[in-house]
Amino acid sequence: MENILSLEGKVALITGGGSGIGLGIAETFAKAGARVVITGRREDVLQHAVEKVGNGACYYAQDISLQKEVPALVDKIEREVGPIDILVNNAGQHLKKPAGVTTDEEFLSVLQVHLLSVFTLSREVANRMSQRKSGNIILISSMSAFMGMSQVVAYTTAKTALIGLMRAFMADYSLDNIRINAIAPGWIESDMMFKAIQSDEKRREKIMNRIPFQRFGKPQDIGNAALFLASDAAAYITGVLLPVDGGAAFAF
Repeated sequence: MENILSLEGKVALITGGGSGIGLGIAETFAKAGARVVITGRREDVLQHAVEKVGNGACYYAQDISLQKEVPALVDKIEREVGPIDILVNNAGQHLKKPAGVTTDEEFLSVLQVHLLSVFTLSREVANRMSQRKSGNIILISSMSAFMGMSQVVAYTTAKTALIGLMRAFMADYSLDNIRINAIAPGWIESDMMFKAIQSDEKRREKIMNRIPFQRFGKPQDIGNAALFLASDAAAYITGVLLPVDGGAAFAF
């Protein structure tokens, strides 16, 4: 029987793929047969990551928030590796600050990484996918798109706006057989998450009390969800925001 979750022969570009959730997705995709390309800013981290991912994985050291450089990056990847079949927009940064003391510059900096660069990269990749009449784009949103969370005003704004971006892209690209979905991770074990709750036991306790499973998720959990959305198993699914949060977004 055909493996409906196979990504054999596909080229998958994953931003922020050197660690955390991005690395978990990269490893899962590689095991499913994809040729994985990861981007990030730290070359040493990327080198270690591609060794771990294996299966011919490669990297491009690139700050994805530099929007003017994105078209050339996409051209280079498609020329050197092959047409991009799957794009996962995962790159991110964290800013833990109350709204009242978040500066305009800090707010814009977070939006630059989590939203504006995602639009540019998705547009460039989707336009090329349109010519091939096939493609798959996954946005990494957040459970903050479902609820108000303190001290993350810029992050929450960007991750919520991604849902509008997803719906607009769905409307514009569906006739070209391009699917676009989003994943809303809960609290997933990563350097970014641990940094967010470091030295804040009250916040950690509040988070844990919210999760019915009473445990944090793992990058592999997001990798498995992304694999489903990227595969033929989800061939009739587009415009969906999939929570992977142990039930936290809707728990009492």
